[in-house]
Amino acid sequence: MTTIVVADDHKIVREGLVKLLEGRADFSVIGEAADGEEAVKMVLEKKPDIVIMDIWMPRLSGIDATRRIAKRGSQTKVLVLSMHESRTYVEEVLRAGASGYIVKNSASSDLLQAIDAVQGGASYLSPAITQQVVDAIARPGDSSPSGVAMLTDREREVLQLIAEGLSSKEIAGMLGVSLKTIDSHRSNLMQKLDIHKVSGLVRFAIRAGLVEP
Repeated sequence: MTTIVVADDHKIVREGLVKLLEGRADFSVIGEAADGEEAVKMVLEKKPDIVIMDIWMPRLSGIDATRRIAKRGSQTKVLVLSMHESRTYVEEVLRAGASGYIVKNSASSDLLQAIDAVQGGASYLSPAITQQVVDAIARPGDSSPSGVAMLTDREREVLQLIAEGLSSKEIAGMLGVSLKTIDSHRSNLMQKLDIHKVSGLVRFAIRAGLVEP
């Protein structure tokens, strides 16, 4: 029996995924999460075989949730769902520790195939994504390093919350730190990324896949 947690901030999407997965006698959905923080907590507590993770979720993106799960040494395999076929997102997700990447316009049979592949120890990419990765390997000079790689986990978290429209005071309260600490993170973000306006940070966060446009 393959145990699964479904993480997506849209209830209707979660319900659809659960219904699809429960159609397989060898799948058992043992939990649902509506944001990245909840997904990480649920994975660490319930220890599912697989978590199906939306790339964009409030509080903590699917990418950073994946990164946290991997850093905690969890054996749970992460299968990321995204509406984007951009190689930038795929590379970031795989670097974070995911075992697979599925675009949301894929057939339901592709998702089931991906789960079987990942559970069997393989990696899985949607066919359109696979071709992009092959092309990227053929043209290695085309790729440029992502600025996200320069950021600490906490800086990425603060960046996402800034992009979601929260004030420094709100972020400090949510993370349980001082306002001065958040202002310091904000300053470090602007310096590292050479971006000096909040609007620029928001655009960067969207390109990095931390928030939804």
